[in-house]
Amino acid sequence: MTHHTLPEADAATAPARHPGFRRLFAPGEMTLGLIMPLETYPNSGVPTMDAHLDTARHAEAIGISGLWMRDIPFFDPQYGDAGQVFEPLTYITTLAAVTDSITLGTAGIVLPFREPNLLARQIASIDQLSGGRMIAGLSSGDRPKEYPLFDIDFDTRAERFREAYDLYRQFTETHAPASEIKYFGASPGGFDVLPKPPAGRTPAIAIGRAGQALKWIGAHMEGLIVPSPAEPDLPQAVAEWRATSGAPFKPYGIAGFLHLSRDRDRPFERIRAGFRTGSKGLAAFMERAREAGVNHIALNPRFTPRPMTEVLDNLERDVLPRFPSLT
Repeated sequence: MTHHTLPEADAATAPARHPGFRRLFAPGEMTLGLIMPLETYPNSGVPTMDAHLDTARHAEAIGISGLWMRDIPFFDPQYGDAGQVFEPLTYITTLAAVTDSITLGTAGIVLPFREPNLLARQIASIDQLSGGRMIAGLSSGDRPKEYPLFDIDFDTRAERFREAYDLYRQFTETHAPASEIKYFGASPGGFDVLPKPPAGRTPAIAIGRAGQALKWIGAHMEGLIVPSPAEPDLPQAVAEWRATSGAPFKPYGIAGFLHLSRDRDRPFERIRAGFRTGSKGLAAFMERAREAGVNHIALNPRFTPRPMTEVLDNLERDVLPRFPSLT
């Protein structure tokens, strides 16, 4: 592949110019994001999506920093989770139209399934149309049953991820690149992809490890969000990320399901794939995580057996005053 990349200095400073990135991430800071849908459905795999736009506006109004959309190409009843139902990039365009400032991200697009030049155009378009609020969270997917439906070998996912990511970057940051690669075809050059991202680069965050070495993620992407390690392991996990990602600052985030108790004082408890706690306990954990170097926590409220309006009220009362969106 031959190409002319975004100048190194411009690539390094692009996140600092990007409104969506600046709202979520800064050294020494911690922010709160929510994983869509903003709905509690503990006993069902498919949410109703009732009042979802009003709830997104509510989340923005109280100061939630970001909303994250998962990419679940097929609903597998055995897996039992349809996510936010709507295709994530399509959904973000609607959310961008009904909100003003909240960051909108994917968590994450299953990159080996996506055609890179079309994805480049979609993400750059959303970033432009939303006023620079799009974060491209990218993953390799964790459902082996989906890969045969795309006629893709599951064992090639890590290599396909790297190849698709490189092409995606070339299409968004260069003019008319020529390419000839293994999985995604060839181009003689001369064909440009428009538009380009408004800040020169839409920040790309690895969701999970995407089958990649930490060093590769640190060298090529703008941040990392992973299922939360056990609390005693957080300082070491962050230190490993900082050692491999280097400068400029690249955020480290954690994610998990949220079981938010009606008892605001309920102590924080780590459970499978998430956390059970009261809102005060959540704030206390976020403070400890910030001290460990974590920059963002993305929570999925699905399993909370309470209305989402109550969840947002508790977050507004006990969490967001201590962890507001960044400006």
